[in-house]
Amino acid sequence: MVNRQRVREVLTAVGLGDRLGHRPDQLSGGQRQRVAIARALVTEPRVIFADEPTGALDTRSARDVLHLLRQAVRVHGRTVVMVTHDPVAASYADTVLFLADGRLAGRMDAPTADAVAERLAHLGDDVKAGV
Repeated sequence: MVNRQRVREVLTAVGLGDRLGHRPDQLSGGQRQRVAIARALVTEPRVIFADEPTGALDTRSARDVLHLLRQAVRVHGRTVVMVTHDPVAASYADTVLFLADGRLAGRMDAPTADAVAERLAHLGDDVKAGV
């Protein structure tokens, strides 16, 4: 069981420390998404699966969540598997795997947002060429 202090710490980390007593219908869509991220982190799993974790967040909240996921890896030794179309979010990863039409279409280590965006812009080129 997770103690209340740990819940408060994780909610504070996602910017919702003052919302501990609120119900879901009292939160915005972005706040609900941050609660979902907090719920994934609070139990300290070995692997965290994140599907578009910053999709409904403003820029600042998205950056905070990405830092938190990075910290889960670097400080706590977790593995994060993230699916995203956002080059900035992808740039927080150690490695990016590109998929096109359900197939592996490339890999990039130490990605930057610009490099990921460039690669995404040309994913269809490889599929059309049969690569």
